[in-house]
Amino acid sequence: MTDVRTYRYAAQTHVGLKRKVNEDAILALPEHHIWLVSDGMGGHQAGDFASSLIVDSVASLPVSLDPTEKMHGLRDKIQGAHRAIQAETAARGGGTIGATVAVLVLANGHFLCLWAGDSRIYRLRDGIIEMLTCDHSAVADYVLAGKMDWDEAEQHPHSNAITRAVGVGEELELDKVRGIVETGDRFLICSDGLTKYATFPILQDVLSNTPLETVGDRLLQIALDGGGADNISHIVVDVI
Repeated sequence: MTDVRTYRYAAQTHVGLKRKVNEDAILALPEHHIWLVSDGMGGHQAGDFASSLIVDSVASLPVSLDPTEKMHGLRDKIQGAHRAIQAETAARGGGTIGATVAVLVLANGHFLCLWAGDSRIYRLRDGIIEMLTCDHSAVADYVLAGKMDWDEAEQHPHSNAITRAVGVGEELELDKVRGIVETGDRFLICSDGLTKYATFPILQDVLSNTPLETVGDRLLQIALDGGGADNISHIVVDVI
């Protein structure tokens, strides 16, 4: 079945107000209907290396793949990046180098989210926002146990302690969620440099009421006005 829907997107990454280096990386592959955000960890020349390696790896996917081949190829590219980051870590004498990854794929009326870490994917449908991913973080268990919500988790002292990342640990497990796409859906893929400042109500309001041409600038300004303590990256994808 051919996907007759069309997609429009806006993508932005910004170093923020406190960091000297942007360790985030973003990727838009509209010909593949793939959009990706990666947030590097490990400091200058480490975190940016990791996130850029993930982006470069996924960007090398052949264009001619059918949807099933694309899914397998995407996983293979991220797993290949995982091994390459591990090798680089060993070559540098150890330490922690890695990156989150959050990928949105749209195909044949369906969406697929793949992720590791605390970069997030949201969907706005009929004016209601829903977080499709679940953070791999030290505080996620509190949320899943009903002790706090995701907005409260972002303000927790240990919110930056992620439990899964590309390049960290022997095996990389990518979580996934899939579902049906509806015309009018709006997806947001972003790093925690945005979600530390943009709560669910804020995101719902901005995504509901801001056109694609200016929504990226609006989201960026929210993070900068909040303090811009981290790199800020986001991609908004509209289903037409």
